[in-house]
Amino acid sequence: MEELLTKSEELRNVRVALLNVLEDTDDLRKEAVDERNKTMTIIENLNDGVILLNKNNQVEIINSPALEVLNIKREGVLGIPFANLLDKEELAEIKKAIIDEKDHKKIKDIYREEFSTSKDRHVEITSVLLRDELEEKGFLIVIHDVTKEKLVERMKTEFVSVAAHQLRTPLSAIKWTVRMILDGDVGSINEEQKELLEKTYISNERMIRLINDLLNVSRIEEGRLLYNQEEVQIEDVLEGVVNASQEILRNKNIKLKVEKKELPKVIIDKEKMGLVIQNLLENAVKYTHQGGKIKISLDNDEKNVIFKIEDSGVGIPKDQQDRIFTKFFRAENVTRMETDGTGLGLYTTKNIIQAHKGEIWFESEENKGTTFYFKIPISNK
Repeated sequence: MEELLTKSEELRNVRVALLNVLEDTDDLRKEAVDERNKTMTIIENLNDGVILLNKNNQVEIINSPALEVLNIKREGVLGIPFANLLDKEELAEIKKAIIDEKDHKKIKDIYREEFSTSKDRHVEITSVLLRDELEEKGFLIVIHDVTKEKLVERMKTEFVSVAAHQLRTPLSAIKWTVRMILDGDVGSINEEQKELLEKTYISNERMIRLINDLLNVSRIEEGRLLYNQEEVQIEDVLEGVVNASQEILRNKNIKLKVEKKELPKVIIDKEKMGLVIQNLLENAVKYTHQGGKIKISLDNDEKNVIFKIEDSGVGIPKDQQDRIFTKFFRAENVTRMETDGTGLGLYTTKNIIQAHKGEIWFESEENKGTTFYFKIPISNK
């Protein structure tokens, strides 16, 4: 009898222990459900679209902003392959960029690329592979709507273009009026008047140069940079720029050496390529001290014509070299030299070269000089 009572007590203790375990498990389950609900609420209320895929690239989570951008309904979306979401015509560009063409089950691991889902909507998409130490877990797709930013950017570009065009006409009128007075076409002037008018003429020229730079930037951003492309010898373009630059070379007593040979023809916009060479040469002169040296060479390999300009100037500080092709940037060491400039020349230059399907780069060391290179494809009819 005593033995039965003992076993009964043991069973009661086991039952209590099991109930406690079940209660703890239930509490843990409730906590997990609460945490999941909190996470889903946060994801659902994000401004960016979020899509979570499993290791088979099937949709596990998708929030409302993603549904809106992709223009799809929530019903029947969960569990289907991500590639199937992008079958609409307006999403073809995204699908081509993010889904492997040969294997629709394979998604590319990309970092922030911009696409147009329609004429009025622009998005940036980030695709991140999720994995642990053992295996791949799936993908996280983030869709950021940049339509408003694009609209503001377009409005800004249009404003700059209109303002620049409106300013260029009166500035040109001022330029030729001052030039006529300086040349004595409207009567003689004394030396003091001439000196003041020369300063006015130079300042006006700087303003015209700034306006032209701003117009070039607006053309770049509107995608209409090149107009008249034709097959030419690039050494002829170089010769024209060098001949026009003799005065600024003499003023600083800079020795210019040009090495060129007969090169294959290239298809270029002569005016824009002349602007590229002019920008690079003027920068070399501007940032080289009196009595310095500049060397220009033209060469080619099997596919490209290669331009090189080397100066003995102040160079570019190493910690600022990654910003050299950005808009309105001027290195600290050249701003201290009190040289005029807008910080738009190299930005424009890079975009012109890229529009010609070319490449531009440089090597520089502060106080030892800079060498710029660019290459553009040889004409191959």
